[in-house]
Amino acid sequence: MYGESAPCGRPSDPHMPLPGTGPRARLALFTLVVAGFLASCNTAPDKRLLQYLNRDGFGNSYVGNAEEENYVSIADSVNFEDTLHPTEVRASAKVSIDGTILAPLIGAVHVAGYTRSELEAFLTEKYSSYYAETDIKAVITAAGKQYFIYGEVNNEGSQRFEGDLTLFEAVMSAGPDKNSANLGRVRLVRPDPVDPIVLTFNVGDMVLTGDSTFNVHVRERDIILVPPTLLAQVGYFLEGLLFPVNQVLRSLGQAITGGGGRGGRGRRGRGGGGGLGVGLGGGIF
Repeated sequence: MYGESAPCGRPSDPHMPLPGTGPRARLALFTLVVAGFLASCNTAPDKRLLQYLNRDGFGNSYVGNAEEENYVSIADSVNFEDTLHPTEVRASAKVSIDGTILAPLIGAVHVAGYTRSELEAFLTEKYSSYYAETDIKAVITAAGKQYFIYGEVNNEGSQRFEGDLTLFEAVMSAGPDKNSANLGRVRLVRPDPVDPIVLTFNVGDMVLTGDSTFNVHVRERDIILVPPTLLAQVGYFLEGLLFPVNQVLRSLGQAITGGGGRGGRGRRGRGGGGGLGVGLGGGIF
């Protein structure tokens, strides 16, 4: 009847679809479901990945504090002998990739991870089957222990860790670049999946004032970063902007002169000219 309205909540046209049941609504609902499924797939942990993630220390299989008591790691050398039977029981071997060495009479034995005292006790037990009395003495020569240094130094990469090393010694032995190294912002990183440590030190202040308060002790597997000074960063930024132009000019020059081969990229330039000296102040890292 004219003037009457449809009951509340129902459309006046019986053929009109209910709200939220049209094609557009169904498409929107489908899109939300698919998006939720994809989001759950992206955030769900991969069980295969989880079994490979590092959960302790630097990730190495064999860890310890070599400066308190040396321990056997891959590539170290192990020397031992039985002082009561020096002719029969004596060996000098490098620890192989599987953590073993070849020992007289007993063959391959796994020694990686043992401290010196643990190694002596272990070998004593092994040789007790052959001799009623033994006195095993072992020496571990470190070769596989290292720390790392990167940035504005001439000798980057892994360095052999021989113990009793300070931050100042580590940086200076790597040869900081006198034109670009910012010794006021040296960063020491001690990696760990649970409790990593990142500290910044002013190594240059030790040269200027002699204050060695922050000349901390470097540990095995530490990472040291020597950043560039502000002027060096500006230079690297400009070098990056001009890199495509330099490449084109170099190619044109080779084509004109008939030079063969492409020039390698090479490493980024470090400072150069001006005699600015080593950056001892705090710059931008």
